[in-house]
Amino acid sequence: MRSRPSNPGSLLSFEPPLTRRKRPSFDWSTIFIAVVMTSAAVIVYLRDGQERFLEILFHDFWMVVDIMPKVLAACLIAAFVAVLMPRDAVVRWVGAESGFLGLVIATIAGIIVPGGPITVFPIAAAFLAVGADVGATIAFVTSWTLLGYSRILIWEMPFFGYDFVFWRFLPALALPIVAGLLARALAGWFGIGRGAPP
Repeated sequence: MRSRPSNPGSLLSFEPPLTRRKRPSFDWSTIFIAVVMTSAAVIVYLRDGQERFLEILFHDFWMVVDIMPKVLAACLIAAFVAVLMPRDAVVRWVGAESGFLGLVIATIAGIIVPGGPITVFPIAAAFLAVGADVGATIAFVTSWTLLGYSRILIWEMPFFGYDFVFWRFLPALALPIVAGLLARALAGWFGIGRGAPP
């Protein structure tokens, strides 16, 4: 007879908690963005004056206030996805040993997943966290970028028509798989752990 777990929280999941590589809160990319932002602010102030500078500053501030709840919601969705997704299934279907089929599955997932980059990129990070292959994750993001159905239905078909969308979609269909294969090759070449938590 199976013994009851001593910790009530273990009833929710028998999988070990996710382990993430610690990242510095202020890395080179943050420094680069800060330098570019400061340089642009100084140029605008010197060229257009204080009034224009403050106008842009307040406009950007309210834009950040508007977008922060969406970013927070997307990060929470990614965190829940990382916890709720069965890691064994993720590793089996899009993990390092999933082969060509894993790239195809990731490509299909990128086509059907709705939402913008605020939603898709955290979900892609969650895939990596639970054991997805680097190549499959890149195929997922590339597929969403090039072949996402929401982009096609909302933007491309109304502006360009069915013929244009068909001939754009057809040659782009193989690009996510090519990107995934290249990512796997580069990961092996540079010794990057595939399917390891970021």
